[in-house]
Amino acid sequence: MTAAPAAPAPAAPALGRVGFWRGGGLLTPELAAAVERLGYGTIWIGGSPEADLEIAEQLLDATEHVTIATGIVNIWKSPAAEVAASFHRLEQAHPGRFLLGVGIGHREAIGDTYQKPYAALVEYLDTLDAEGVPAERRVIAALGPRTLALAAERAAGTHPYMTTPTHTRFARDIVGPDTLIAPEQRLVPNTDPVAARASARAFLDRYLALSNYRRTLESHGFTAAELDDGATDAAVDALAPHGTPAELAAAVRGQLDAGADHVCVQLLPASEDPLPALEALAGELGLRASR
Repeated sequence: MTAAPAAPAPAAPALGRVGFWRGGGLLTPELAAAVERLGYGTIWIGGSPEADLEIAEQLLDATEHVTIATGIVNIWKSPAAEVAASFHRLEQAHPGRFLLGVGIGHREAIGDTYQKPYAALVEYLDTLDAEGVPAERRVIAALGPRTLALAAERAAGTHPYMTTPTHTRFARDIVGPDTLIAPEQRLVPNTDPVAARASARAFLDRYLALSNYRRTLESHGFTAAELDDGATDAAVDALAPHGTPAELAAAVRGQLDAGADHVCVQLLPASEDPLPALEALAGELGLRASR
């Protein structure tokens, strides 16, 4: 008796070349629908969404084809079995449109619970496997070589945060040509250098004090002196480019040229309406024409 052919592995959702990253508390169904109309392929829910993934469900319900991804679910705060149940609920209602991003967060924010993070991440992935969440439907927030290799082995790829094209090239060398790299890229849609850098510094202040980001940045082109005391103008401009829509589009293309498959843009300051800048950027990148 001939054995039945194995079922094909579920494909990773279509992300498009460019997406939009925004803190979950600032995302609404109306904004998601508007971003979809502009041609962005994926909307990333920033922060640490709850295990029920209710916000992802709301955004999926409000849209038709855009992919919704988490950037990221924190493994210390959202139990894997609960997240898996939520994944299956979303998959049943919106097949193929959700990508689960997971990560270990920051020691400074987690406190004493933050113990043996790599082993904890592997255990979390083991539970997702046991609960039927396909590897192709998840990404890992990976920065260092060990976690990047894990992302290539146990997920569709990696969603690095607070990195530059230099790190993207490094990541591509580790994960190989077929693994997804989807970095977040900060942009400041302001042509006044003084005001733009003030917005960028207000945002970067917290992240430059976190050990995992500092370690990564200092390993990929920045010195401690460049990142201390609010960072130099050159470092700020490299971490959060500002300028015209054409200049911001060039920063996105810089990540793609460095080896990214998909770039999710985060606009600063987050308190401002993102749609005008997203529309201008979409025009420069030809997003609606490429759909």
